[in-house]
Amino acid sequence: MATTSDIRRGMCIEMNNDTYAIVEFQHVKPGKGAAFVYVKLKSLTNGRVIEQNIPAGHKVDDVRIERRNYQYLYNDEAGYHFMDNDTYDQVTLQEDMLERPNLLKEGTQVEVVFHAVKEIPLTVNMPQYVILEVTYSEPGLRGDTATNTLKPAKVETGADVRVPLFVEAGDLIKIDTETGAYMERVKQ
Repeated sequence: MATTSDIRRGMCIEMNNDTYAIVEFQHVKPGKGAAFVYVKLKSLTNGRVIEQNIPAGHKVDDVRIERRNYQYLYNDEAGYHFMDNDTYDQVTLQEDMLERPNLLKEGTQVEVVFHAVKEIPLTVNMPQYVILEVTYSEPGLRGDTATNTLKPAKVETGADVRVPLFVEAGDLIKIDTETGAYMERVKQ
């Protein structure tokens, strides 16, 4: 058990039969009334973000979590298969636990967050950026550079990404895994 004075960013708490990570918090002392802590919580099971006011001094159930490095192996009808880099144990996770599974390439290093007491996986954190090869892209029109024009492209994992006109099939591109957006072309 922890109190509101122990709250910090990244801390995990249990509320309403769900596990939440604290995204941001702020201690508030209004001119009139009791002090409280405003927290923005992200559910580790379904990804929803909620906002909550917790009275100052209130006790919260903190959850001990472990972050382990895993390597993505493959996916099939059973789910997405990952291997622990230290023990070589494998775990199969469902697609709803992943933010952008269409950006996962075999061999990608990810971080799996486990509930330390129950030993169940809660969520998968992908790396901030992935580098993927463009397998198909429409040719860009010559001279059409007056605006920041984007065209559709398909990458080696099967994901569709909007890229600038100069990107062609065979190019390596850097993609932000949080938004799924093109960042830059990578030199080979």
